[in-house]
Amino acid sequence: MRKGLFALAAVGLLAAGSMAACGDNSDSDSDTGSGSGTGSSAGKVGVILPDTKSSARWATADLKYLTDAFKAAGVEADIQNAQGDKAQFQTLADGMIASGVKVLMIVNLDSGTGKAVLDKAKQTGIATIDYDRLTLNGGADYYVSFDNVEVGKLQGQGLIDCLAEKKVTKPVVAYLNGSPTDNNATLFKEGYDSVLKPKFDSNEFVKGPDENVPDWDNTQAGTIFEQQLTTNKNITGVLAANDGLGNAAIQVLKKNKLNGQVPVTGQDATVQGLQNILVGDQCMTVYKAIKKEADAAAELAIALAKQQAPTTATSTVVDPESKKDVKSVLLKPVTITKANVKDVVTDGFVTKEELCTADFAAKCTEAGIS
Repeated sequence: MRKGLFALAAVGLLAAGSMAACGDNSDSDSDTGSGSGTGSSAGKVGVILPDTKSSARWATADLKYLTDAFKAAGVEADIQNAQGDKAQFQTLADGMIASGVKVLMIVNLDSGTGKAVLDKAKQTGIATIDYDRLTLNGGADYYVSFDNVEVGKLQGQGLIDCLAEKKVTKPVVAYLNGSPTDNNATLFKEGYDSVLKPKFDSNEFVKGPDENVPDWDNTQAGTIFEQQLTTNKNITGVLAANDGLGNAAIQVLKKNKLNGQVPVTGQDATVQGLQNILVGDQCMTVYKAIKKEADAAAELAIALAKQQAPTTATSTVVDPESKKDVKSVLLKPVTITKANVKDVVTDGFVTKEELCTADFAAKCTEAGIS
């Protein structure tokens, strides 16, 4: 484990028996990992990630960290990606259930599809975990994520701080919300609304266009924001729900020679988002230590696979549809601005080589990344 601002608590993952390979989710075809199983009493774990389009994390960080955690524990895991296809999501789940997984962890594409999969798993006695996104009325046994209302609060406060730094008076704020089918997007908006609404109510800020981006699609986000800016040329702040949506807005602002003048928020601390922060086109992002989230989810799944009582799900969230409590592990997000971009590198979430390419080398030096 690295030491630093975001040093992660060591996760008690036990090495048991021979190492097992994890499935490769480089495409949506099933590629079930297998191990010899000698000396291990743990059952197999199935994991379905959502796509590789909405955020770079699903193709890189989550796959790597989950794979590493299961391998370290000697637990067989089949980790696949549905590539944004709801039918494929269900097909992957059916295959995992048929293969005899003892634990199924999902990141749903929407709550309807997610619930159908969770219901099938529960009917066959499989333990279920909602990872990162809560499946509404899904009835998962456990939920592992960040405090997503807090994520939104950090975004809202970040935008306020950025506007104050630029001395913008009575700013017009546009919203690019996440997908309406993702409960996380609802929670993010709940958070930033709670911070920004008092500003709107007092007429200190002006509420501009407020639109959802279907499926977190960055191309659609660019189209939506271009329309927003065309009809509201006085937009002076953009609350974008993640780095991908933020970058879509930034590309439109560049076309209009407004990049760097109009503060834009983000989330996920992607390489692209951090580079936008370094050059001043994006004012902040939210760092969710995905390794910590993946390790926490893996630890929970490993305990269930070994038929042990989990000890880490000490929080609860209320499912807003079923009104039932869901045992949860909730982690703390962190605001990242140009002043502390280096901490994301120190923590090992991104490397200097990834971040500080030729176009950004000088800015990295300015930010103390060495």
